[in-house]
Amino acid sequence: MANKNIESTALTLAKGKELKGDDFYEVKVLDNITVAVVCDGVGSATAGAEAAKRTATFLVNSLKNRPRSWSMQKSIEHFISNINNILYKESMDDYDRVELVTTLTLVVIEGDRLFGANVGDSRIYLLRDGKLNQLSNDHSMDEEGFENVLTSAIGLEDKVKPYYFENNLQPNDKILLCSDGLHNELSDDEITTGMQTSAPFLVRKVSKKYNDNLPDDTTAVLLKINELDPRLEYKNANLETKDDYKSGEVIDGFKLIKPLVQNRRTWLATKRGQKYVLKFAPLGAKDDEVILDLYVKEVWNAKRLKAGFFPKTAIPKKRTHRYYVMKYIEGIELKEYIKSKPLSIDLAIDLAKFLLKMEQFLARKGLVHADIKPENIIVIDRKGKKAFKMVDFGSVTEIYSEISRAGTPSYLAPERFNQAPITEQTEVFAIGVTLYEALTTKLPYGEIEPFQTPHFKQAKNPNKLNQKIPKWLDSIIMRAIEIDPKRRYHHYSEMLYELNNPSKVEPYYNSNQNIVERNPILICKVALIASLLINAFLILTTK
Repeated sequence: MANKNIESTALTLAKGKELKGDDFYEVKVLDNITVAVVCDGVGSATAGAEAAKRTATFLVNSLKNRPRSWSMQKSIEHFISNINNILYKESMDDYDRVELVTTLTLVVIEGDRLFGANVGDSRIYLLRDGKLNQLSNDHSMDEEGFENVLTSAIGLEDKVKPYYFENNLQPNDKILLCSDGLHNELSDDEITTGMQTSAPFLVRKVSKKYNDNLPDDTTAVLLKINELDPRLEYKNANLETKDDYKSGEVIDGFKLIKPLVQNRRTWLATKRGQKYVLKFAPLGAKDDEVILDLYVKEVWNAKRLKAGFFPKTAIPKKRTHRYYVMKYIEGIELKEYIKSKPLSIDLAIDLAKFLLKMEQFLARKGLVHADIKPENIIVIDRKGKKAFKMVDFGSVTEIYSEISRAGTPSYLAPERFNQAPITEQTEVFAIGVTLYEALTTKLPYGEIEPFQTPHFKQAKNPNKLNQKIPKWLDSIIMRAIEIDPKRRYHHYSEMLYELNNPSKVEPYYNSNQNIVERNPILICKVALIASLLINAFLILTTK
């Protein structure tokens, strides 16, 4: 679910005059799920806080990387069991008693579904149409005077049975996760009123009751559902996905002419004399929800990325099959274009600026292209001049995504082969490799096969393969494809600035080069001056 659809606020305050309490929370808005966790450590001061933090962090990271074949219930219950076992075993090994103990409230939002679980007496509330509903179940004693005695907690016993629930979500729903330091001090009416505002408002309301001297750590996380994920409409639509499409077939008025890729899911089509490209859902989307989700994400990105960098797209309202439509771009793939000769210097500079500005556009939406390469770039004629269009919405993803090996291996930054997330720096590397290839028809680090873990050696400077490349542009490309991220451009703006200001480009030197290799002319000048001085000294001393 996109960030704008869910608004989150959170605050934790320690009891009394303490600087840090035993509570801990995490909120993570990912591409397809939102995860929120509140934990209240109940062991000794040190162990309880550690248990709370470790539990929250473990669950967020595990759910982020969960096997997509698992149901959400299986995932939640499995990961809760795992962290419970870890903490209980460590307590027994390190303390010979239970110490690493914490309560837990957890919610996961996926599409229009709310999944939740709790262990202990921290709570989860849902506010809908002004009515407050407690969704969690307190694991505490019922007897008067023993209400704060827990009957279950993470790390308390070798096995744990969380209370699990699921619900449908509606726009304007509000979900509150809070520790007992909050719900023990506020009435339902006060919680209801506070949920209309924010989590900090609720926590500070409790603090004010005690003149900012809280009797217990107090934490709240509030999630406001502004709207449901619009991608649900595309995913749940009752549309046909055929095993095969054939030339001459008519789909919703579009006549299929020929497949444009080998898998026969992308077609050139005509309608009322105009050419279009129809991209159908992969065949696997019929039975595999993961493949369907990826395609729906592609459709969603194609619809919302309205800019001159990309072909115009549309999703017909009355379509009967699962596809989207792109305007056909008259042009040639850059990969094919450079087969006969490399790009000219001016056109290569235009390409670099095009790619960097496209990435800046995507970055404003929290996205990256993630598969920049000549095959995804179309060279077009625009008013007598060459220009570019970027295709393939299927690769577009969130910046900082930890998608292992997403993209084409030969254009991946070295750190991506070691599970590093996609960043501006890794995209700059792909842009640099594309420029290198466009100007030399060679790949700087050679062809890298899928699933290969390459060993990167210093690339040859591109102007050694194409002497038309000026020194300043050679330096920019080498800095973009630098193996060491510390020596690579950190941001698109840095590379774009140097492209626009060639006179300010610092020469690039291989980090392994010695001073003689870096500046042979300077060394020659120094040697000449030294020789003259020595000769002058000898002449003077022999007189």
